[in-house]
Amino acid sequence: MSTVQDTTSAGSAYGATAGAAKGGAQQTQDRFLSLLVAQMKNQDPLNPLDNAQVTSQMAQLSTVEGIEKMNAGLEALAASMGASQLSQAASLLGHGVLVPGDRISPAEYENLIGFELSRPADKVTATVYDASGKAVRTLDLGARDGGVGMVAWDGLKGDGTPAPDGQYRFEIEAIQGGKPLSVTPLSLGIVNSVSQDGQGVQLNLSGNQSVGYADIRRIF
Repeated sequence: MSTVQDTTSAGSAYGATAGAAKGGAQQTQDRFLSLLVAQMKNQDPLNPLDNAQVTSQMAQLSTVEGIEKMNAGLEALAASMGASQLSQAASLLGHGVLVPGDRISPAEYENLIGFELSRPADKVTATVYDASGKAVRTLDLGARDGGVGMVAWDGLKGDGTPAPDGQYRFEIEAIQGGKPLSVTPLSLGIVNSVSQDGQGVQLNLSGNQSVGYADIRRIF
């Protein structure tokens, strides 16, 4: 069953972060004032603190407080964006997504070969391999524009016979002006659930594959 895991409220995340930041800033200020009072009590009567020293120390405190507030603001913003992204990812449950990967199957909805070219190519070929690493089919995709491209494998081997059910993989080769181009293979996966961890929002796909939300190239 499709599920959404580790859902976090943006408001509560922001409040918790802001509260922790406020406590940290107050502790810093208290420590500074305690040190300043102790310093003034124990100053050398023949060489007392002057206004310049006190002003300099106050400026340092303001700088520290400013940095803490800025960090707290960034953490709160990140928490809010993470919760919003998780909510958006939940709408993908049951949908197909094109993400980096090289897995493919002759079964319907699992037979899509995708790729992302760094720039236009004169010639693109896709080779499908079985579990033993043997090439079973090579597809000539011709010239292609840069960006994301796709082609459906008809599930046939090079000799025209159907490929047995199972897991296959594919490789993409792109040539421009006789030189190879950078290309990223993309595979189709069905979103079963979404979750959030230290790396951000994750999409948990069929076949126990997990990818980041930012890895999505196309949604079906």
